[in-house]
Amino acid sequence: MTSGPECRARRVLTESPADLLLARLADELGRSYRITDVELFQVDYRLSVLLPLGDGDPLTGPGHPAWRCYDHQQPVLADGVGWFPVGMRGERRGVLRLTPVPDDRTAVGELTRIATALGHELAAVTAGTDVYRSSRRARRLTLAAEMQWELLPGRSRDRPSFRLAGQLEPAYAVRGDSFDWSDDGSRLWLSAINGTGEGVAASMLTALATHALRNARRGGLALADQVALADQAVYALHRGEQHLSALVMELDLASGVLTAVDAGSPRLVLLRDGEVSEQVLDKQFPLGMFEGTDYRHQSFELRRGDRLFVLSDGVIDATGQHVRYGETALDRFLRRTGPMTPLDAVRSLIGDLRAFVAGDLVDDAVVVCLDWTGPQE
Repeated sequence: MTSGPECRARRVLTESPADLLLARLADELGRSYRITDVELFQVDYRLSVLLPLGDGDPLTGPGHPAWRCYDHQQPVLADGVGWFPVGMRGERRGVLRLTPVPDDRTAVGELTRIATALGHELAAVTAGTDVYRSSRRARRLTLAAEMQWELLPGRSRDRPSFRLAGQLEPAYAVRGDSFDWSDDGSRLWLSAINGTGEGVAASMLTALATHALRNARRGGLALADQVALADQAVYALHRGEQHLSALVMELDLASGVLTAVDAGSPRLVLLRDGEVSEQVLDKQFPLGMFEGTDYRHQSFELRRGDRLFVLSDGVIDATGQHVRYGETALDRFLRRTGPMTPLDAVRSLIGDLRAFVAGDLVDDAVVVCLDWTGPQE
């Protein structure tokens, strides 16, 4: 294995300049597997189109082999072309197209692992080059949206005890809604912000709250104290003239106990055994509204197989033809997401909202989906 083609390809990826990952990988795959064409397709910010790194055509059709590969996270071989999922730790970045693909099970397994290694390298180098960010855009991001996307931890995350995904809408013009998460193997922290204001001002307010929550979390503060610190940070700058709503949660990965602080938050919805219900929380003041707000936490236990949705008001209030999307339509749709992965559930809900309003949403919306799959061994 130390000198085999898979190992050589991995070494090429780790040693390549950040902007030349695909070019150097293509050279190595040509030598080792006689592959003559290599192209990376990355999913765009709306999760609606796969965009080539090079000069090829975007892929939009849901029945295309590339989308089957992306959706099922399995290699798809069709007409001598191989499509391989590119991602890491549950974060789906796109697919790798290889032509011609070897008709050999061992080689296909090696190429699948190489595509995963490419996903890890893309995550490692993206902060230092704009090559991969720029090619993920079907159109230009607004400045506010640029700030919001840079703030996110990712769009999906998988561990043995949970699966997680989130999405912002309108993807290319989002202003104040956001989400954040982190885990340390024993706990998962998750927050969602329902921002206020317009444009860059809304993004700056959300960024302040997000960084304050991270600072408090990384300092080891208890959950309610994390929220209090963020509240103080917003109030100290704006003296109550600006505020924003947040839901901040901590999940114990051994017990399934979820602790939450509701600061005027987005809606929390539970899907359990096919039934949808709102998880009632104690409503408390939004962040930055008053000086020295004393926040309280509350806890409840998740059951294995439970699914939670965090939804900002932009979801329920979405309007098409002068009709609100509403809670009835929302509950009916959430019930249908049971068999889907969290990312597919989030993408499907956003897609249904876009179809309902016949275009992009006018108001910001954030959707986060969390599956509790049981304690880790």
